[in-house]
Amino acid sequence: MFFAPTVYARSPRAYDRSFERFVNRAFANATVARQGVKVEQDDTSWTLSFDLPGLAREDLSVSIEGAVVRVESTAEARRQVKVAYEMPLEIDAATSEAKVEHGVLTLKLGKLVPVSNKVELSIK
Repeated sequence: MFFAPTVYARSPRAYDRSFERFVNRAFANATVARQGVKVEQDDTSWTLSFDLPGLAREDLSVSIEGAVVRVESTAEARRQVKVAYEMPLEIDAATSEAKVEHGVLTLKLGKLVPVSNKVELSIK
């Protein structure tokens, strides 16, 4: 590991996210497992698995906003959980799904393929 001083062009948080994206891309083919979360991906989707023992389907809410997925527990739940992950691409909510089995929340998040807005101009 090396240290390189940096001048922040943007906010420090944006720099941290950029560095995290760089590290994630460097190990893109590897399965990431940290803090009870397992992340896998293929060409069309990401699969996130969270270990959440003691929480039922009714105790959880999952929301998708752009490229961010948030998992939160309700106020009445036995455990409090509040996590958010920013994915490299926007998430397609229509093809995404969530399920809870035996204390494991599995999210299958569809990748939203960017649409090119390229326009050819005629030269006069």
